[in-house]
Amino acid sequence: MSARSQGSRRWLALLGALVALALLGAAVAAWWAWRWVDEPLRLSVARAEVTVEAGASARTVARAWVDAGVQTHPQWLHEWFRWSGQARGIRAGTYELTQAVTPRRLLTMMVNGEVVLERVRFIEGWTFRQLRAELARAPHLRPETRTMSDAQVMAAIGAPGQHPEGRFFPDTYTYGRGVPDVVVLKRAYAALHERLAAVWAERTADSPLKSVDEALILASIIEKETGIEADRPLVGGVFVNRLRQGMLLQTDPTVIYGLGETFDGNLRKRDLLADTPYNTYTRAGLPPTPIALPGLASLRAAVRPQATRALYFVARGDGSSVFSETLADHNRAVNRYQRGGR
Repeated sequence: MSARSQGSRRWLALLGALVALALLGAAVAAWWAWRWVDEPLRLSVARAEVTVEAGASARTVARAWVDAGVQTHPQWLHEWFRWSGQARGIRAGTYELTQAVTPRRLLTMMVNGEVVLERVRFIEGWTFRQLRAELARAPHLRPETRTMSDAQVMAAIGAPGQHPEGRFFPDTYTYGRGVPDVVVLKRAYAALHERLAAVWAERTADSPLKSVDEALILASIIEKETGIEADRPLVGGVFVNRLRQGMLLQTDPTVIYGLGETFDGNLRKRDLLADTPYNTYTRAGLPPTPIALPGLASLRAAVRPQATRALYFVARGDGSSVFSETLADHNRAVNRYQRGGR
């Protein structure tokens, strides 16, 4: 065999060895990478938080996680995001880690948009002014409506010309950081009208209420008249009886609402005599708008009140009420529970 042939064989053998070594190295690297994506990434902090901006590159996101406290090399994270084929599926938003997660889970979390959620709660019986104040205090909510008038807010949520009072369902709403406050308002508005439509469809056949708006107005009055859920159907029954008979509703919460910010906590006789659109001592029927946020129990009580012959009720002082069929019985209850008589 010639020296040239021997040299070629040695070169081929060396090349084969190098190829085998490269393949082995690639196999080891692939095995290590496969293991790595399922190994928990340690945190150097108690809470690692990253905000992914819209259009951010996979490299930027990887670096952000490492800077936030994820203990790994940013290039490894970047290569995993890229190699997975899901890098472009990472959604904008704020993400948070409070414990070790695998690279696979980290990517899934961002692709699914499992962002940090904040909460804001609207309480039954609140006015729209109170709701707006709570909205302004809500953390990490973009205040798009802060400088708007009430009318502009209603236009922004797609309900132009509608009075805002009572039009939002009292509940707890979650949202991602940086979400506009108008988005939360739209959800609360839709939730109220969805529930209102559902209860209106279940109203009693002989209800004196002529529209869903009248049901909403009455529900708001019931909400303000009692904090005891068990009493609401009876309160609704009293008001429905009065409406049927053409009696004045004579309910203090509507008068107080009509006084607005001038109300100092003490309802006086002159307030009951001063005629306003919300004074149900001087004007028959329902007031022109709701006066507060009604909860579901009050909505139901307005359209399906408890059958009763009562025309009056008075608060006991513990949140519950005493119901009476006659004015004489009512006056005795008032004397006992409001004036301290026996």
